[in-house]
Amino acid sequence: MTPTTPQTPTTPPLATNARWRLIPLPDAAAFAPHAAAWDALQARVAGLPFLESAFLAPLLRSFGTGRERLALLGDPKAPRAAAIVAPAGAGQWSTFQPSQLPLGAWLSDAGAPLEALADGLLRALPLSALALGLTQLDSLFHPRADDGARWRGQDYIDTAWVDLAGDFETYWEARGKNLRQNLRKQQKKLDTAGTVTRLECLTRPEDVAPALVRYGQLEASGWKGSEGTAIAPGHPQYEFYRAMLEAFARDGRARLYQYWFDDAVVAMDLCIESGSKIVILKTAYDEAHKAVSPSTLMRQLQFQQLFEAAAAGGPIRRIEFYGKVMEWHTRWTADARPIHHATLYRWGWVPRLKQWLRRGPATATAQPAEAGPVAAEAPAPTVSATTAPAPTGAPVNTPHAGAATGATGASSARAESAP
Repeated sequence: MTPTTPQTPTTPPLATNARWRLIPLPDAAAFAPHAAAWDALQARVAGLPFLESAFLAPLLRSFGTGRERLALLGDPKAPRAAAIVAPAGAGQWSTFQPSQLPLGAWLSDAGAPLEALADGLLRALPLSALALGLTQLDSLFHPRADDGARWRGQDYIDTAWVDLAGDFETYWEARGKNLRQNLRKQQKKLDTAGTVTRLECLTRPEDVAPALVRYGQLEASGWKGSEGTAIAPGHPQYEFYRAMLEAFARDGRARLYQYWFDDAVVAMDLCIESGSKIVILKTAYDEAHKAVSPSTLMRQLQFQQLFEAAAAGGPIRRIEFYGKVMEWHTRWTADARPIHHATLYRWGWVPRLKQWLRRGPATATAQPAEAGPVAAEAPAPTVSATTAPAPTGAPVNTPHAGAATGATGASSARAESAP
């Protein structure tokens, strides 16, 4: 299924004298006076919980370097576009992109001409900025544009989603026979062993801290435990997720799913919601129970509850994964769409010079002089479960300790999920 580009309210043409305004963000507190304007724009153009100030402010607090800038186009109280950008290497700037953030911190109308908007922002940056990278753009809002003399695109990943349309029984019957049979077998094993299973959904702010401790213990049972990257009190990731989830819980928009075997939690999902969407940020399960697929059993009940709530008139109509499509995603949905990067160079000769330096004078001069703009200079880097590849020519700023080895915006433990 091809996702439908969101319809945004008609807005008047942007004044020709509209300019980008850059506001230093030495700390998260500097973002607070502009949070309301940011959120109003975000609600209009995206409607994604992780692009709200309630997510970004604690992210800046835990992983910001103090070199970030808030960029607002037009009236700062009612901007027409906005972004958080930061230096990303010599002559390069990029949208704010710690690994915990599924998309880059960029807001503009769906289908808006990104190159023109990026051009205005690049020219507002210091003259030393030769390139601006827009990281992890969702094709649902911003389809990838053709490359040009100064504009380069780069594929990143595909992400999956599930629409909560119709009843759960119809959806479940459309799943693969192997998935349905496998879960019946796993449940039968548990019933035979006398194991009592149940799904719990925590939503209160006071539930967040103890739930994160349990989540960290599940992560520690797998490869994150051996690498020392599991969430734990005192870790920057723990402080971020606690502050962020508590903020969403105070607004009634956090869901921490816990799946139990008797008196032990064996799988968890950390989710936040906004309007018609719920986003599964992180998943973890107990490696000791991998043979019975606890996270998959959890997800069956979770999806059933979400389908039933939607059928009863509830607001949530879509489940978003916002992580690299893995084999297990395809068991739950056949729908996926691209996430991509884009880079705008200040001058057309900059990408050509980069290519010349990379290939060497002999190779570069061997090309016909009339050849059009060069393609993206390098193939997309290999995507890992914990790091986001940078757009060509404008690498993402590196968060401080703990960020790069944490959750990848929508799926830290995605690769850990049991089949």
